[in-house]
Amino acid sequence: MERYYQPEIETAPREEMIRLQTERLIKQVKHVWDDVPYYRKKMEDKGVSPEDIKTLDDLKKLPFLSKADLREAYPYGLMGAPLKDCVRIQSTSGTTGKRVVAFYTKEDVDLWEDCCARAITAAGGTNEDVCQVAYGYGLFTGGPGLNGGSHKVGCLTIPTSSGNTERQIMFIRDLSATILCCTPSYAAYLGETMKEMGLGPDDIPLKAGIFGAEAWSEEMRRDIQATLGIKAYDIYGLTELSGPGVAFECSAQAGMHINEDHFIAEIIDPVTEEVLPEGQQGELVFTALTKRAFPLIRYRTRDICVLSREKCPCGRTHVKMSKPRGRSDDMLIIRGVNVFPSQIETVLLNQGYPANYQIIVDRVNHTDTLDVQVEMTPEMFTDNMGEIAARQKLLVEGLRSMLGLTAKVTLVAPKSIVRSEGKAVRVIDKRKI
Repeated sequence: MERYYQPEIETAPREEMIRLQTERLIKQVKHVWDDVPYYRKKMEDKGVSPEDIKTLDDLKKLPFLSKADLREAYPYGLMGAPLKDCVRIQSTSGTTGKRVVAFYTKEDVDLWEDCCARAITAAGGTNEDVCQVAYGYGLFTGGPGLNGGSHKVGCLTIPTSSGNTERQIMFIRDLSATILCCTPSYAAYLGETMKEMGLGPDDIPLKAGIFGAEAWSEEMRRDIQATLGIKAYDIYGLTELSGPGVAFECSAQAGMHINEDHFIAEIIDPVTEEVLPEGQQGELVFTALTKRAFPLIRYRTRDICVLSREKCPCGRTHVKMSKPRGRSDDMLIIRGVNVFPSQIETVLLNQGYPANYQIIVDRVNHTDTLDVQVEMTPEMFTDNMGEIAARQKLLVEGLRSMLGLTAKVTLVAPKSIVRSEGKAVRVIDKRKI
């Protein structure tokens, strides 16, 4: 039986949700106009005022926000509440430029934790479960968000944070953890380590995993589910909006329900910025309806996906987003071809390789090069060069079929690619462009 954390919201009729979103949008636009001078100026520059926003269709009149705006306004330029009303910050793990710092009032934290509680409940969580949160804590939103959501559901919460893999496995076994929350790459690494320790799915009590913070494919999901003996659920969020729980997967595992009472989603053409009809692939844009301290309107996520309102067997009525199919800013353009790391991962997993790989892009004699380094499993590892060459050839052919271009493939020894306890580093782009 499907469980809901807040059934009256999660299964609300569409008409009721439109009414609620409209009411909250009008109120939020007035809030940013009055309290966020940075965004008010963007509205004035576009010739729009709060009086112009009367329906959800008027949303497209408002200007976009991007990560560049967040960096320009750093640290306090986009705050919508006095500092004395704010109780927390979270920050992105970006590697270039100024970090993005997001602010939260006590109510912002409370509503965020409700969203995470919905995700845990959708994964089957109840107050009888033990939830191990192996996302990073501190400035990273993963740990604090799922930690708070777990408390709201009433789970016994194990805040292990990331890393110390043998201790993670010890706690899973000794404390009978039933739900695991971490990045998918770390879940795969936990499974790999368990296998080396001689442990299989029957040796652990886990029943479900909630994995997010990085792109992962359906093939990787199947691999994790088989290795850990669980049902693996996707979760989506951005620090800029709150953190994990903006959207989450239900038992159908066919897209993530967006918490529409808190966020309005749009899909736009990333080049023309025109809003696209439902079912078309494009860039995901979010408007935060209830966030007071950091109220972002029409924030461009750069994630590429599709929205669908097809009826879901779980009974939830909120719109669903597909797994992000890449990012408009992370997309690699190699010799004129658009390449997403998720496409490469699909080929590798389909041929039985673990999800441990690195993509190295360079430019030699004015021509882009694509080198994919792939770890072999211990069973594959051999010093037979002919066998390795044959395996590499199969991967080259698979990648050519998927991408439409030729990549150099190098098979490397097991565990030779550095593991990450947070988001996996998949791409190294050495081009000076």
